[in-house]
Amino acid sequence: MDRSAQNSGTIEVREAHRFDTARLAAWMEREIAGFSGPLSVEQFKGGQSNPTYKLTTPGRSYVLRRKPPGKLLPGAHAVDREYRVIEALGRQGFPVAEALGLCLDEEVIGTHFYVMELVEGRIFWEATFPEVPRGERHRYFDAMNAAMAQLHGIDPDAAGLGDYGKPGNYFERQIGRWSKQYLGDVEAGRVAAMDRLVEWLPKNAPPDGGEARIIHGDFRCDNMIFHATEPRILAVLDWELSTLGHPLADFSYHLMMYRMPAAIFTGLAGLDLAALNIPSEAEYVAAYCRRTGRDEIADLDFYVAFNMFRLAAILHGIKGRVARGTAASAHAEKMAEGLEPLADLAWEQARRAGAS
Repeated sequence: MDRSAQNSGTIEVREAHRFDTARLAAWMEREIAGFSGPLSVEQFKGGQSNPTYKLTTPGRSYVLRRKPPGKLLPGAHAVDREYRVIEALGRQGFPVAEALGLCLDEEVIGTHFYVMELVEGRIFWEATFPEVPRGERHRYFDAMNAAMAQLHGIDPDAAGLGDYGKPGNYFERQIGRWSKQYLGDVEAGRVAAMDRLVEWLPKNAPPDGGEARIIHGDFRCDNMIFHATEPRILAVLDWELSTLGHPLADFSYHLMMYRMPAAIFTGLAGLDLAALNIPSEAEYVAAYCRRTGRDEIADLDFYVAFNMFRLAAILHGIKGRVARGTAASAHAEKMAEGLEPLADLAWEQARRAGAS
């Protein structure tokens, strides 16, 4: 599956996601400093959950992210939360796109949306970073590792995000949330491995020690824009799943790349990492621990099982949106096909953590 071809670049705005461009331009004229039309609009191929658009004017380009139109699950697609977190993290010196304006008036384009700067650079769709020379590849992994450690080092209160989520009992709450979302999406059907995980996970969650940091929730190489020529992250994208939570949940989600084959997601499982000049899982964990002052990560297998379950629940939601006709990108059906293999892999991690 060529994820770059499927996700990179823009297309004409899909019929279901069109809106009145003149009305948007009038809003931008009022709300976005320095805006000057005329305005043209294209849709990015990606932006699976929230439709994402490229806005072009003679002087500058922008990015718009919106709630999808149609029937939505309660609490999903909260673009106002995305806007709030990137605005706050930008003030903390974390690499994000500059937040330029938020609109909660559905009369403008039909749903809530926000506008941010368009960051020019490179997105890598495969975790092997095939476009990068072998000798440089390990530096890109180090940049991702450092960015995650930087994020988890930010004090939520100091960033103005002390109320961005509920502190404590993160795993218990998240397992409950995603179990409820999975069980409640009737149109997407049931999956045997998911049913087993719904039963096993809440009974085996380790105590979380009350740690609460800003977490991204979907930290992958393809949610980052890298500098055009350097191993440097210019902007971390797609904050829809961000909240206050346990930093090890966030890190172990990112770490899933080591245990997933490329056929399911941007995975590294089964590859010769030394030949690719990619750090091993153990080396990557050690680097994060060194940066964050940890001795080790106990219960890593549980954390990975939890995160695979959570990602499978997200794919289950995409399958439901396909069934309801509200999926935001053309390859949503293909993504949904990864649900059962990923759920099986999640159960395999649970078995490593002691499930039977």
